[in-house]
Amino acid sequence: MALLAPGSAVPSALVALTVFRASAWACLLCFTSYNERLQICQIFAGLESPDLGKCEEAFTDAFKGLLDTEINYDERSHLHDAFTRMTHSLQEVAAAQGSFRVAFPHAAEKIQKIILQLKEVQACIPPCGLQEVARRFRCRGCYSTVCDLPLDCPVQDLTVTRGHQAMFFCTVNFQLPKEEITYSWKFAGGGLRTQDLSYFREIPRARGYLARIRPVQPTHRGTFSCVITHDQRPLARLYFFLNVTGPPPRGETELQVAFREVLRWAPREGEMIEPWTPSLGELLARPEALTPGNQCLLAVAVALASASATVLAWIFFRWYCSGD
Repeated sequence: MALLAPGSAVPSALVALTVFRASAWACLLCFTSYNERLQICQIFAGLESPDLGKCEEAFTDAFKGLLDTEINYDERSHLHDAFTRMTHSLQEVAAAQGSFRVAFPHAAEKIQKIILQLKEVQACIPPCGLQEVARRFRCRGCYSTVCDLPLDCPVQDLTVTRGHQAMFFCTVNFQLPKEEITYSWKFAGGGLRTQDLSYFREIPRARGYLARIRPVQPTHRGTFSCVITHDQRPLARLYFFLNVTGPPPRGETELQVAFREVLRWAPREGEMIEPWTPSLGELLARPEALTPGNQCLLAVAVALASASATVLAWIFFRWYCSGD
C-alpha cells in the first residue's frame, strides 16, 4: 500500500479540481473532509500517480446525483454517520486493491438509499411564522434554511357588540416547540388597524395563548397583537382588529361597571385584556364538566354547606333563647 502524502504534496491538477468544481461534491463535501477524500484517492491511485485526477473526477461523477439533496435538519447527524462509515469502507476497498471506478458508484448508491430512509422534510405551512419544524439542510452550499415566510400574520377581524365579550386565540397552524413557549400581548388603540409595531404598547396583565375583554367598550376598538416566543426568539406575530358596534345591552353593562367600581377592580388603561379564568357556571356548562368525580365533589360541597347552615342556625337559636 502506498504511503500517504501531506496535503502540500497534492498535485496542482487536484487542487484546481477542488477549487473550481467544489459545488459538484454536494453532500460529499458537506459530510467528509478534504483530507479524508484525498487519502482515499491516494490509496486507490498512489501518491503522485497521474490517476489521482481521474480518481477525483470519478468521485465527483459518482456523487453528482446528491448535488440538490435536501434533508430534514434533525437528520444531519444520521447522514454524517453514514458518510463516515462510507469513507472507512472505501479505504478498506482501496487497501484491498479494488477499483475506484466500481467503488465510488457503489458507495453513492448506498448513500442515496440511506437518504431515502431519513425522516422527510416537513412542508412549510403558510401564511406566516418561523417554522423550525420545517427547517431543512441543503447539500448545495452546506447550509440550513427555514420557510421563507414573514413573522407577521395577516390581521384577523373581529366584530363585537358593545357590552359583550371578545376573545382572542393566539394559535398558529404549525407545530410549536414543546417547551419554553411564551405569549405577550400589545394594543394599538384609537381604532387603528395596523401592523406597525411603533403604534403598539404592552399589556402587562395578558399572558397565555387565550385572552378576553369583558365588557367590550368603544375604547377597545383597535388592533391587538400577540407575539409567540420560544427561548426569547419570536416565532410569529398575530394581529386582531377589534371593531365595536351597537349600543350596550339594557342594564347589563351598567350593572357590570357598577360592580367593578364597588370592588375597585375595573381594568386600568393598558390592562383591558384578562387572562382566561372561567367562572363556575362556564365550567359547568362544558360537556365534560359533570363527570362522576365532579358530581361527587359537588355533592360533598352541598352537604358541607347544608351542615354549616344548620350548625349556624342552631347556635343562633341557642343564643337567642339564652338571651330570653
